[in-house]
Amino acid sequence: MGAQIVELNCPGCGARVSIGQSECEYCHKPIVVTTFNSISNLSVPELNKYTNEYKKILKEDPENPSINGSIAMCYLKLKMYEKAAIAFEKAIEDNFDNSEMYFYAALCLLNGKKPFVQTREVIDKIIEYTNAAIQIESRGIYYYFEAYIKQDYFQRKFLKTSPTYQELLELAKTSGVSDADISMIFEILGLEKPTNL
Repeated sequence: MGAQIVELNCPGCGARVSIGQSECEYCHKPIVVTTFNSISNLSVPELNKYTNEYKKILKEDPENPSINGSIAMCYLKLKMYEKAAIAFEKAIEDNFDNSEMYFYAALCLLNGKKPFVQTREVIDKIIEYTNAAIQIESRGIYYYFEAYIKQDYFQRKFLKTSPTYQELLELAKTSGVSDADISMIFEILGLEKPTNL
């Protein structure tokens, strides 16, 4: 069976495109959202156009990992964390070697709140997703996010954990975490960056 070409209207301008295209030839906006940065400058009405177009495709092909990942990114940008988490989980099922899907799924689970107020079950799931992302691709942003979780949850509750948040911060630095990466995490969460991290 050959690969199916899925056509849709460009979420940016409405032109007919396929999900095989990375950006629209007319408006130069992304067709399939693969990174959070690709939609960071989109307005809420534009994001709503994207989600509506992706919903149409998912009605016909609910297991499409590219579109599930794309709609999840849009929901995340809109701070619709529960919907984003569901979409990321669907994207992970069919694309289990994409480290960013695990990372963003972990971010969603905080639901825009500090780790300290989460249940241990949620924290364990976040760490599971973050560790899966790290196993696929060792990136500084992943280590930094796990350090944040361990500092705000485990350290504040006086719980021992290994590796410690300090060890994870060192790994983040040696793996090349940038200030832009750190800012992006707290922008997504809608939280202030802690001064002690």
